[in-house]
Amino acid sequence: MLVFAEPTISSILIGLMIVLTGEAIRFWGVSIAGSETRTTGTVGGTYLITSGPFAYVRNPLYVGNMLLYAGVGVMSMALFPWLLIVAVGWFYLQYYLIVTKEEEYLAVRFGPAYDHYRKHVGRFIPRVTTYVSPNPPPKVMSTRDGIASERRTFQAILLVTLLVVAKYVYLEWRG
Repeated sequence: MLVFAEPTISSILIGLMIVLTGEAIRFWGVSIAGSETRTTGTVGGTYLITSGPFAYVRNPLYVGNMLLYAGVGVMSMALFPWLLIVAVGWFYLQYYLIVTKEEEYLAVRFGPAYDHYRKHVGRFIPRVTTYVSPNPPPKVMSTRDGIASERRTFQAILLVTLLVVAKYVYLEWRG
């Protein structure tokens, strides 16, 4: 991405707004769901989280990730729009495959409660109104948990943004 980057002030600002929107969604989600969102092993979950961003879309962290990737694509303008289209398509396919496994687990683990939730909240497309679960989970938002979980993501966003800005400065200087 950096090799083919052709950022402009506008692309950096618009892309950064998309990145920050994606990270805000992620941060809100992990501040409720906690560190379970960082597992790399088997699919699992202690609670069926249906509050916060999960009351609008079943997979807010994946939606946030796709916005992060899209925002970086816009920031960099690398092979725009083709690299952006391919990257978002690739991550959509990857997340679709992951989510189907997670959904199998959730259907078995939480039964009718998950079925009700799944019928009323979209997988990747958010609903306009808040879903209110008949059985809300015993989880509340913890900014501390969100910060702890997202520390590496914050660092990656900062690094990528600095690299894109550095490429912009280099291209302007080179003239």
